[in-house]
Amino acid sequence: MTQDLVPLARIAPARRALSITGPDARRMLTPRAKAAIIVRYLLTEGAALPLASLPEQMQAALAEQMGQMRLVDRTTLDEVVDQFLSELESVGLAFPGGIEGALNVMDGHISQSAATRLRRMAGAAAKGDPWERIVTLPVERLLPILTDEAVEVGAVMLSKLPVARAADLLGKLPGDRARRVAYAVSMTGNVDPETVRRIGHALLAELDNQPSRAFETAPVQRVGAILNVSPALTRDDVLQGLEAEDAAFAAEVRKAIFTFVHIPDRVPPRDVPKITRLVEQAQLVTAFAGAQGRPELEAAAEFILANISQRLAQGLREEMGARGKIKDKDAEEAMNAIVNAIRGLEASGEITLIQQEEE
Repeated sequence: MTQDLVPLARIAPARRALSITGPDARRMLTPRAKAAIIVRYLLTEGAALPLASLPEQMQAALAEQMGQMRLVDRTTLDEVVDQFLSELESVGLAFPGGIEGALNVMDGHISQSAATRLRRMAGAAAKGDPWERIVTLPVERLLPILTDEAVEVGAVMLSKLPVARAADLLGKLPGDRARRVAYAVSMTGNVDPETVRRIGHALLAELDNQPSRAFETAPVQRVGAILNVSPALTRDDVLQGLEAEDAAFAAEVRKAIFTFVHIPDRVPPRDVPKITRLVEQAQLVTAFAGAQGRPELEAAAEFILANISQRLAQGLREEMGARGKIKDKDAEEAMNAIVNAIRGLEASGEITLIQQEEE
């Protein structure tokens, strides 16, 4: 709330200049009364205060205090404002308050298991709005709620989410389930806020009680990443074995694999120059020369050469012609360097690969 008190800080010099000097305040004011004076004064000055973010009991106490007060003389107002400004200016560091705020500040600096344990410990005593955290969770963590929980609970969650995220989640549900949840949303008109809060706390406790995962990525992505840099013979052999054991899993792994031969289908032509700038010219020559005589690999090499400057392409072709026979191992290493450059650009958001479903 400190940043929302900037209007008060800006008018501080003028307020001090108009202060009426004299004895101390005519009567002792409680901290709650002083808070009410400050809030009333800021609202009078047009400041937008996020009072709704305060705990409900604090909002109620503030409203009750303001309802009990009538007039405050100018001398008392000046003294309360000056005291508040002095305390505000003396603040050196502010903490977020509450375990959830602390975990948000420390996000990325403590382990996921420690954060999960702390959330479990604090979950039962949580007094804040659970939906503030639920709406920030990734779609893959929220989707099981819509598929496994009662449709009424899913409808409440869907109603609390931003429209875009709600639409994304609804689109991932099977048709019948999506229709039932959507219809349940129409029945939430008379749900009281306390019920919605309790549902939020229950969902948050369930989400926090899920066992922490040792791996950040799903098995499909991990296997695909390994096979991306594996020799072609190893990759083909593993995929054949996976298809014999679990055809569905093998199909998902194939979608996750991105190798040199996938470049023409997955890389937008306009992004090819970004890739070649990250790969040494000697590696480009090795990869392109090693692709000659192998149709799928040669098509990928020609795709890259066709989408860079003609001067650079001509220079690479001349060096390719001067190279002798390329060992398969050296060619694969050079091709993997190109693939790794593409993956790096994708991870940084500089390029977006074409998904198979979009073709």
